[in-house]
Amino acid sequence: MPDIPVHADVTVRAAVQDDATQVAQVLIDSREASVDSIPPSVHDEEEVRRWVADVLLPHREVWVAAADGDGLVAVLVLHRDWVDQLMVAPDWWGRGLGTRLLALAKQRRPDGLQLWTFATNEGAQRFYERHGFAAAERTDGAGNEEGAPDIRYVWPAPVGP
Repeated sequence: MPDIPVHADVTVRAAVQDDATQVAQVLIDSREASVDSIPPSVHDEEEVRRWVADVLLPHREVWVAAADGDGLVAVLVLHRDWVDQLMVAPDWWGRGLGTRLLALAKQRRPDGLQLWTFATNEGAQRFYERHGFAAAERTDGAGNEEGAPDIRYVWPAPVGP
């Protein structure tokens, strides 16, 4: 698959195993910077790095946004019809990378997508709703590692009667 230009200094491309360290760092940094709206990670940094190298990259479809001079600045992970991860490095928030990666996810899965977001993450909820996702299920968090209430979103949004 060819590189997909995002803007002048950022390119979106399929991740490779050599990206493991940088992919893990984007996930760690983004999660850490989001603790005001989501629960802290239940995994330490070494566990995240091992998971990225041993599970994520070998067994998931992973896309990265690479910025000239900054390395990897955003990560999209698809697994079947799930957006498993969509994380942008905090210094790159608000620059449209999440929107561009979500558009790629829709292109790669035109029959539909689903994802989970924490109920406390109102920014993510607004983001996904703005991009055509609709809340399909709410839980008390018993099914996730953090034990925090969450919302399953789907795209395309179901059409009412």
